[in-house]
Amino acid sequence: MDRLFLLFRSYPAPVLDRLTRFLASASGSDKVLMIIQYFSKIVIWYALRKGNGGLADRVRNLANPVSDYRILSRFTGLIPLVHYMRAIELNPPPTRYLHQLARLENLCNFVYYPLEHAYWLGAHNIIPSTLLSPAKIDTIGVWSCRFWAGYVVLHFLTLREEHRLLQSRKVEILADKHESSPAAFQAKLEQWHRQHRDWWVQLVINTAYFPLTIHWSNPKSKFPDVGVGICGTIAALAQLYSGWKATV
Repeated sequence: MDRLFLLFRSYPAPVLDRLTRFLASASGSDKVLMIIQYFSKIVIWYALRKGNGGLADRVRNLANPVSDYRILSRFTGLIPLVHYMRAIELNPPPTRYLHQLARLENLCNFVYYPLEHAYWLGAHNIIPSTLLSPAKIDTIGVWSCRFWAGYVVLHFLTLREEHRLLQSRKVEILADKHESSPAAFQAKLEQWHRQHRDWWVQLVINTAYFPLTIHWSNPKSKFPDVGVGICGTIAALAQLYSGWKATV
């Protein structure tokens, strides 16, 4: 027995330690569930194409509670949002334009969260139909996604401004190459490359979200469910990568 369990203490496990910290965070576990939620749509599409309705039903039975859990976990989302809104007023972004965009993005999310909560509560008959009819529930759901879409569009503008600042910063670093020590120059350049990588990840996430927000904002949208699965999976994988890189 001792020899069997000796394996668990014989070797350092930095990856296991990092994975534990990542999954212990609300954001980390949410990204894993997000992959399950959206990749399930691709599996369901494939199963139905192959005539395997039983598999499609089983995967759907997994995906539905995962989706509900993710929405429920956002019921406290307004608290960190208000904290962030306060933070950017105390420590505003480097330009007034970015500051104003951040304010507008936060206002969109400030409306989005309560609407999503009301939609979910109504759709699950927690709020009675005497207060929220099915038609009103659908309308609330559409408008919650429209505010999410507003956030995504604004974030494209934020990313454009951040890219401009990144390019300006790179010019400054290269211009100061001979004024700095080789070590200081290399440190600045590596920091810039990390920021540039993070910018690209955010662009991928926002681009993947964009068709989803347009789809759910339009009650007559014909965007296929497998398309939702593909876009959502891309966004989830990019966020998983970003979260993993940020976990130390």
